[in-house]
Amino acid sequence: MDDRAAQASRSELAEISARLAELRRQAREAEEDTERARRRADQDAAEQAARVDREAAQIRRHAEEAAEAIRARAVADAELRASKAEAQAREAVRVEREQVRAELAENLRTERAELRSWDSRLAQREQRLADQTTSVEERIHRLESREGELAAREAGLDARDTDLAGLETHWRRELERAAGMTATEARSELVKVVEDQARLDAAVRVRDIENRAEEEAEERARRIVTLAIQRVASEQTAESVVSVLHLPSDEMKGRIIGREGRNIRAFESVTGVNVLIDDTPEAVLLSCFDPVRRETARITLAALVSDGRIHPHRIEEEYARAEREVLAKCVRAGEDALIDVGIAEMHPELITLLGRLRYRTSYGQNVLAHLVESAHLAGIMAAELRLPPAIAKRGTLLHDLGKALTHEVEGSHAIVGAEIARRYGEHEDVVHAIEAHHNEVEPRSIGAVLTQAADQISGGRPGARRDSLESYVKRLERIEQIAGERPGVEKVFAMQAGREVRVMVVPEQVDDVAAHMLARDVARQIEDELTYPGQIRVTVVRETRAIGLAR
Repeated sequence: MDDRAAQASRSELAEISARLAELRRQAREAEEDTERARRRADQDAAEQAARVDREAAQIRRHAEEAAEAIRARAVADAELRASKAEAQAREAVRVEREQVRAELAENLRTERAELRSWDSRLAQREQRLADQTTSVEERIHRLESREGELAAREAGLDARDTDLAGLETHWRRELERAAGMTATEARSELVKVVEDQARLDAAVRVRDIENRAEEEAEERARRIVTLAIQRVASEQTAESVVSVLHLPSDEMKGRIIGREGRNIRAFESVTGVNVLIDDTPEAVLLSCFDPVRRETARITLAALVSDGRIHPHRIEEEYARAEREVLAKCVRAGEDALIDVGIAEMHPELITLLGRLRYRTSYGQNVLAHLVESAHLAGIMAAELRLPPAIAKRGTLLHDLGKALTHEVEGSHAIVGAEIARRYGEHEDVVHAIEAHHNEVEPRSIGAVLTQAADQISGGRPGARRDSLESYVKRLERIEQIAGERPGVEKVFAMQAGREVRVMVVPEQVDDVAAHMLARDVARQIEDELTYPGQIRVTVVRETRAIGLAR
């Protein structure tokens, strides 16, 4: 049993050894196959690398040829563009030269017109000097005639003294002949008669002096007023309700209107001014009764036309800038008025309010020009009366100051202006002249009377004022006020010469139903309070905007 087991073990060991030998042989074959595969792989990689190098060299050669062709085309394009740019530059130089030539021609025409205006003014001044010479000669003639009258009166008084002396002698003789009269009684009677006669002569003399004083006072007042009017002969112009803006070309009209009228509607909504575009070549009209609003719209549209970019957002930006520019112009106008009148110092708020009157009119007369002219008149009359002209000028220059705030503060412009002047530290005489220039307060000083006289002279010049324009402006202001008093109303614009009222409401406070009711109520109140020709259309605009910010 042990031998069979050992023999079986030896056979198994032999089988195992054979298997191990087979496995070693297979391993050696596998290693040889691996080595052969590695050599073949290295050979393939080398061949592939050489092929890639050949292809890369070919691609590089093709790329260089394409780059050379592109470079040649670029040089040709650059030369073509340079020639075009040179032609455009020459055309631009030619256009600019023509523009400069046109501007020089326009400046020459303007200077010639100014020279003609100066010639006309010189002729007017010569005529005024001739009139003044004639007036002086007439005054000298009147003085000579008055001297003759005084000499005749003096001769009459001498004759009357002679008559009185004879009468006294006669009465003395009569008294001496009277029976029963003592010398003392005769003397007393004579004294009484002389006193009565002297009292009568004194009463006659006083009456003559009073009549002469009244005549001389009236003549002197007339001479002072006439002299002031002659020395202040300012031009009078009535400001209209339309401004004209010239365009570089008629193509700009289409850009102002925009696609489906979007730009022109946005412009009218923001500024409250009507834009009238008709067949007038290279011009548009801006219509509005408020001169401040119209000037702001004119500056806005001029900036948009100059820039060329016209869209609703750009319109709002330029309108905000134009408002600041108009405010600066108001301040400058107030300062120029002070310099013109000769007033050195004044509170800045009063200067700003005074400058705002540059864009207001009263019966068609510019209020600031009226104030400056009235101040000059008052100063001349005060100098003729031997009075200090400073107070008279200051009170007259500020007498219509309340018109800058009459639409914001309750009360007449005289009382409002006086309160403003008192608030900013003006002298009490100046305040009194302001509040008394329409007799709402009784005048108590010569300065107040001079302010009234200067105001009447300036407003009474032929062509200085027009009642129809003032009533028209007041009607439009009342229309805007009626709509602006309603709750939820943000802006109100009277447009189309008062035939349309455009009401901008706050969308969060006024819904669609309330907007219809608001339009009906405003139209009904306008019918009840105002008298006007034709019809007035009330349009309530409720616009909702959504704004998002991307950061």
